[in-house]
Parts: sequence; structure tokens; C-alpha cells
Amino acid sequence: MSIDTKRTRLTFRRLDRELSKLAKKPAPENVHKFRTNSRRIEALLSEVVAERHRNDEKLLKLLTRLRKKAGRVRDLDVQIESLRALKFPQANGHKSQVMDALIDERTGREKKLARAFDTDTTDEIRRRLKRAANKMDIPRDTDALELTLGKLQELGNNHAPLTEKTLHQYRIIGKRARYIAELADGNPEAKRVVEQLKRMQDVIGDWHDWLKLTQKAEALLGGVRDSALVAMLRNVTQAKFRQSVDAAAEIRSVLTAHSVPVQPAQSRKTPAKETAQAAVA
Repeated sequence: MSIDTKRTRLTFRRLDRELSKLAKKPAPENVHKFRTNSRRIEALLSEVVAERHRNDEKLLKLLTRLRKKAGRVRDLDVQIESLRALKFPQANGHKSQVMDALIDERTGREKKLARAFDTDTTDEIRRRLKRAANKMDIPRDTDALELTLGKLQELGNNHAPLTEKTLHQYRIIGKRARYIAELADGNPEAKRVVEQLKRMQDVIGDWHDWLKLTQKAEALLGGVRDSALVAMLRNVTQAKFRQSVDAAAEIRSVLTAHSVPVQPAQSRKTPAKETAQAAVA
């Protein structure tokens, strides 16, 4: 199934629009959309175009640097919301202590992000986006689904145990594969692939966010013997880790069978899900 050229053009326009919003105000939603759309451009220029130009290389370098800065802010936004939703008594003030630390760090990261998006940098990215869109060369016989499944073979060929490290790789590769599949010309098969990858990405991403929150709480409060909050965070994180392993294993089994991901049957609530959901409002 061919690449939808209208969607590729729209990808560049969306990033240009989000760039303007983020430069004006690094609000959580603006940070998130900038990161997502910059990753789509990276996937397009790295995996789809026939040949990258010098302008493309410089654009990718700029986007990578700024996306990482935005990512640090975005991570804190998610951690703050997760902690806020956690049902935990405020008796010893540990929750407030961690929350205050996260908000303080977020304020500092936001200032650094704002400085990074100065007028010159923003204008340069906008110019390079326009050039990249105009010079983009995608062969007519490019098949978005074929590219996606080829990218996913990196996961299918990986038979290592599903650890924290391998789950992170599933998340990274899965994101790029999903963004390629989204460029397809509306074929239902590609849509099923996108849905499957998005589910995996969301589950693993959720676990990773709670893992980082737990690590920060431990650095501030100590281990499970020192803080009931840390103990609860560890329990939630472990439950979400098991959910992530299940999601990655599903993708792995599909790839091992050399078939396209299909819509799974409606799942029952597992003990892991019950543990995680019970702690979060």
C-alpha cells in the first residue's frame, strides 16, 4: 500500500504549527504534541524518503536536541499527574514532598526549554521544514505497511528475555514503526497495525513513567522500609511491568508467526491490572 503524500505534507505543517505554540508557551499539551510530531518527521526522513539531503540531516539534529529537552519536561508532566491521581494518605507528607520536588524540577526544565526555543532556532527549524517538505522524494512503489513490518522484524528476531531494557527497545522501535504505518493510504490492514502498536506503546509507556516516578521517590525518601509511598509506587510499577511484558509478548508472537497484528479479543481484568487500577484514581 502506497504512501499518502497528503499525509506526509500534513506532517510537516503540523510540526510547524506546534513549533509556534511551544515557542510561545511550554504548556503540557504543547510539549507533548511537539515531541510526537517531531518523531513523525524523524521517522519519515529516516525510514521513508529515498535520500536525505544536507538540510534533512541538520533538521534532524536540531529536532533531536529540542525533542530531548521537551521530553524531560513531558516526563515530569506525566509523573506529576500520576502522583496526583495516586490514592495515598497525606499523614506523613511524603506525597507532598515528592510532588513539590517534581514541580520545582519541572519549573527549571521549562525555563531551559524556553531558552532553547529562541527566535533564531525556531526560524531555522521552520525554514528547514519547508525545504525538507519541498525536496522530499518518496519512490512511488514505497509500501508503508511493508516498511513497517520490516522495522518490526527487529523485535520479532529478538528472542531475549523481556526485561526493562528490552521493553524500552520495544517502545522505541514500535513508535517509529507506527508512525510509518500512519502514512499509508487508509488501508484497513495498516490501521489494524497502527492500533496494535499504539496499545503496546501506551502500556509500556505507562509502565516506564511510573518506573521513573518510583525511582525519584526512592532517591528522595529511601526504600520501602523508609516510606509507605515508595512501597506503593513499587507495587504499582511492578503491576504495570507485568502488563507491559504481556503487551510485548503479544507483538512478539505475532511477528514470530509472520502475520499482521490483529485486533485482540476483549481482555479480562488481570490481577496486575487490578493492582495498578486500585491505586490510581
